[in-house]
Amino acid sequence: MGKILGWNELKAEIDRLKAEGKKIVFTNGCFDIVHVGHVRYLKEARGRGSVLVVALNTDSSVARIKPGRPIVPEAQRAEVVSSLVMVDYVTLFSDETPAELIEFLRPDVLVKGGDWKKEEIVGSDIVPETYSLPYIHGISTTEIVEKIKKLCR
Repeated sequence: MGKILGWNELKAEIDRLKAEGKKIVFTNGCFDIVHVGHVRYLKEARGRGSVLVVALNTDSSVARIKPGRPIVPEAQRAEVVSSLVMVDYVTLFSDETPAELIEFLRPDVLVKGGDWKKEEIVGSDIVPETYSLPYIHGISTTEIVEKIKKLCR
C-alpha cells in the first residue's frame, strides 16, 4: 500500500492504527510549492502524534480559494508531500474546507499553521486536540510566487 490513499482506504488504515493505540494527526493545505516553512510545519505536526495524515486541496479547490493557482498539479503535489519522511499518508479533498473529511476520518489531533486562530480551525469542534503552530514570517508560497514575478519583469 502506498502513502497516497483515497478516503475509504485511509479510513480503514486509520481505524487499524487507532486500534493499535496510535495517535492520528491531521493537517491540510494546498502545499503548492513546498518550501522550508512547510517542512518545519509538517515536522512539528508529526511530533504531536504517531501518524501524520496530510489532506491536499484538489486543483479545483485550490483555484476557488487562491485565484490563479495552483502552480503544481495535484498529482505532483501529492507525490512531493508523500515523499517527505514525516508524512505517513496523503489524501485529496475537493471542498473548500476539509470538514467532511475530518468528520469521516475522526483523527485525534488537528493541526494548522499559525495564520489560523485555534477557534477558527475547521474541525476543532470535532477533534479532541487542536493546535495552531507558529507561523514562519517571510516564508510562503505567495511570497515565492511574487519574487519570481519580479524577476521575470
